[in-house]
Amino acid sequence: METIVNKVAESGIVSLDLATFIPTDESIETFDLKPFLFREMILREKDYREALKLQDWKIFEGKKVHIYCSADAIIPMWANMLAASYLQAVAATVFYGTKEELKNYELLLHIEQLNIAEYVDKRVVIKGCGDVVIPAQGYVAITHKLQPVVKSLMYGEPCSTVPVYKKPIQRA
Repeated sequence: METIVNKVAESGIVSLDLATFIPTDESIETFDLKPFLFREMILREKDYREALKLQDWKIFEGKKVHIYCSADAIIPMWANMLAASYLQAVAATVFYGTKEELKNYELLLHIEQLNIAEYVDKRVVIKGCGDVVIPAQGYVAITHKLQPVVKSLMYGEPCSTVPVYKKPIQRA
């Protein structure tokens, strides 16, 4: 009887899935300034400050929160800063921008903080297919981070890869 050999498992290839670096929608909360606007157009400082005092901040506890305004209104910068100052006490992360921008920020932050020691002289495949869309800046950032230390860098799946980088052979 012939033994089935998993050549991919024996190849020593390390697979890295960037989707694991992106927060899930469940871990993200939205702080929308629209409900604080008068007639969805104007932010009145006194009313806004009062409304922030009455806001239930517990819903943001331990969450990644993005601040933005879903209404087409001009929001003074101090209004975002004031919301951030309240969120600072409860939220894990406070970010200005859309949910997608927050996800991209978190992805890049994860890549920046990645411990590259475990990838030194390894053959690494950056997973290229999946349910989560990875922005191009994530692939560029991981290439920039890993290329100086890896033996080779590939894109795709361990069974079907596209070579991106291969360390030159150094001859004595």
